[in-house]
Amino acid sequence: MDFKILISKDALSDIQSAKKWYESKSIGLGKRFEKQTATQIDNLKNNPYILEIRYNNVRCVQVKKFPFLIHYFIDENIHTINIMAIFHASRNPKIWKERRK
Repeated sequence: MDFKILISKDALSDIQSAKKWYESKSIGLGKRFEKQTATQIDNLKNNPYILEIRYNNVRCVQVKKFPFLIHYFIDENIHTINIMAIFHASRNPKIWKERRK
């Protein structure tokens, strides 16, 4: 059974910011980033448990060909994957926790 995907407003903003930055560097690169991100998110539906917990029940999957990590947690009660943030791999994951305050 597939999981439902919920993407936070902050995560959507992360995608748009990165897409805009990549597009400013090379036309079409932002669109490729957005497509790869969507593909990785869609792939989580089939097996979100394939990745181990990195911190506080949060798992991370890398966006293929880009140095970004999709931070998510699984709500087993409602069979949902909650995407909380999409950050450059060099950034501290505590940033998204501070958003929630």
